[in-house]
Amino acid sequence: MGQHDSGGNGPALQTDRLGRRYGRVWGLRDCTLEVPPGAVAGLVGPNGAGKTTLLEMIIGLLEPTEGQVSVFGETSRAGTEETLARVGYVAQDHPLYRDFSVADMFHLGRSMNPRWDQGLAQERMGTLGIPLKRKVRQLSGGQRAQVSLTMALAKRAPLLVLDEPVSSLDPVARIEFMREVTAAAAETGLTVIISSHVVSELERLCDWLIVLAGGRVQVAGPADELIAEHGLGFEELVMSYLSVKAVTR
Repeated sequence: MGQHDSGGNGPALQTDRLGRRYGRVWGLRDCTLEVPPGAVAGLVGPNGAGKTTLLEMIIGLLEPTEGQVSVFGETSRAGTEETLARVGYVAQDHPLYRDFSVADMFHLGRSMNPRWDQGLAQERMGTLGIPLKRKVRQLSGGQRAQVSLTMALAKRAPLLVLDEPVSSLDPVARIEFMREVTAAAAETGLTVIISSHVVSELERLCDWLIVLAGGRVQVAGPADELIAEHGLGFEELVMSYLSVKAVTR
């Protein structure tokens, strides 16, 4: 695999007073943070904390109500080809067309992404022992997750966003998936943002930490520095920030 083109200098991800309102309720408010290039950032928070709202604004599926988000110095605009091309995305339920073969899914990916790397996609399937002719419905949960990850990596986007990617997987498949993410990040210098409820998995994977609670960022920064500053272990540090009420105004 070659190096990913970052598309610019500065932070891989930067948000400035980012917010999204649903009616009268703010799903996320006043979110200001930076993630440096090459970081693997863990995003933690309870249900309703604003994690998916934040991720969907980063990847360009949701327009902010206020503030802005930029990826490698380029402001993200919801629904634009430029924004969508800069971010690889793996959703929680790994949505794939069940009647498509793996090869069909890759053909779809190639048609939608100008920088699509078919060689990378096929090589990963060969290494993982997933036949290209196999229908999605015939794949295990772990294999579907690997196909989704492969499609995100084959976009050759400099930022990879994963929203609870292992929540539906068995323990062996979870470990294998996380191992593949770690290898991809180490091999290519990819910047990764991964949302997960399983804090112990993030501790092994992440060097950057973002905690959301009550619709606001509670803490964001290098995990080792935060741990040293607070004198707490990774899980205790996370839990200390998770008792904040939701923002409703």
